[in-house]
Amino acid sequence: MSTEEENRTVFDVAAASMLTKELRDVFASGKTRSYEWRISQLKSMIKMCDEHEEDIADALHQDLSKPKLESIVYELRDSEITTTISLLCPRALIFSVSVCPELEVCDRWIPYFLGFETGWEYLGFDSLSESEITMLKNSCALAIKELKQWMMPEKAKTSLLTFPSSAEIVSEPLGVVLIISAWNYPFLLSLDPLVGAISAGNTMVLKPSELSPATSTLLAKLLPEYLDVSSIKVVEGAVSETSALLEQKWDKIFYTGNGRVGRIVMAAAAKHLTPVVLELGGKSPVVVDSGIDLQIATRRIIIGKWGCNNGQACISPDYIITTKDCADKLVDSLKKELDTFYGENPLESKDISRIVSSNHFSRLTKLLDDDKVSGKIVYGGERDEANLKIAPTILLDVPRDSLIMKEEIFGPLLPILIVSKIEDSWDVINSGTKPLAAYLFTNNKKLKEQFVMSVSAGGVTINDIAMHLAIHTLPFGGVGESGTGSYHGIFSFDAFSHKKAVLYRSFMGDAALRYPPYTLGKIRLLKALMTSNLWTILRALLGLS
Repeated sequence: MSTEEENRTVFDVAAASMLTKELRDVFASGKTRSYEWRISQLKSMIKMCDEHEEDIADALHQDLSKPKLESIVYELRDSEITTTISLLCPRALIFSVSVCPELEVCDRWIPYFLGFETGWEYLGFDSLSESEITMLKNSCALAIKELKQWMMPEKAKTSLLTFPSSAEIVSEPLGVVLIISAWNYPFLLSLDPLVGAISAGNTMVLKPSELSPATSTLLAKLLPEYLDVSSIKVVEGAVSETSALLEQKWDKIFYTGNGRVGRIVMAAAAKHLTPVVLELGGKSPVVVDSGIDLQIATRRIIIGKWGCNNGQACISPDYIITTKDCADKLVDSLKKELDTFYGENPLESKDISRIVSSNHFSRLTKLLDDDKVSGKIVYGGERDEANLKIAPTILLDVPRDSLIMKEEIFGPLLPILIVSKIEDSWDVINSGTKPLAAYLFTNNKKLKEQFVMSVSAGGVTINDIAMHLAIHTLPFGGVGESGTGSYHGIFSFDAFSHKKAVLYRSFMGDAALRYPPYTLGKIRLLKALMTSNLWTILRALLGLS
């Protein structure tokens, strides 16, 4: 048994209990409540990213075969920053490109960055490794910029009942929190919630996913080097270590993963009345209307599906709904663009992530081999079990009672359902559990309004895929079985804060009517004061009510 394995076997309930006690002692000291401590940790996290970018990218590549970024991004990033352009590239998720002053930043440059023109190298997808790093740094930078404002008490209105008085809402840290992260974006999904927990002034334990061992090991090594090791702990391991942690009393648990484990986390939290944030998933639908720019729509669907970890993302499109007259055109466009992005043999493409494990590979294979859908494959279907790769696969006119429609796919398979009219899609979506995201492609204003009002989902994007994730002023989270709670931007700060109501009163204005003995006149006046309506109060004073 290796030393590392020996160390992991001793992390039991007793060790977890000792760990949480240490963190409670640190929290009780008040150190993490200070603005200076919070800012120092956020700056240190950015420094860690800058100094270990290659190490992080290598770990992500080991865990999911995420291709490294092409050199042009590094060249642009190292130039003097004049403009930041947020992009969704055909082979890259959301990231920021620093544009040097020598470049003329105008609309004609955008197609090059997006890869719609020839002559330039595509920005290598994953960029997912780069995007995870950049998105985390952006999250830290935003928190540093806004933290004073977030921490500032929020003024609240008072009523005549408490006159004279003032009131405010004070954000205070919850205490000791547990963050359990996922394997599909193991760097970002570990540290982005950490940004919120730090910003709010908590002490915390991070439990990275054991299914991303390279990233987990790297986080366990780097965080103690850069962050306050007395306040921020990393626990590696699998089920036994997670179970030991869940036995403890926490002031909040933040879990990212699937619904099955989410239920276990919620049940464990319920024993201590611990609040939770559950970032889960679900079958996120894409509704495609006729009369749209089909090329742009299919490009955005492709990058949102296969460009996001080869479908292994919580906001990845799970299935498409369209009408019969649009289906064939949609499939043809998807085929054409997939060939453009990933070539005739996508299993050899460096821009396709592998499936995370043999178990997930077997699960996806079972979905494909179901008798109800095996004859529905109109594109792809190729598999390479040795390298855990499955090609982008499109299935047309899939029965709603097939296996592939009964669970979240979380992989490179994309079924297409056919409906008589596009409005029928609402019933199809609402007949299942509420998804984490829902997407609609249309130019019809009425359909957009109906979709937003009729479909319940964690978030909605019209005419694009996953882009609501990039807007820090929007909360990101699920509803129903796709999760509870939200984060990103100020919502991350709020997720790890308690909003404490504070009322300030003086010794002036102490009315006798609030004290016994209570007469009918006192009761009438008290009722009137509770309405804060001057006319009602006047009537009570005059004995007219």
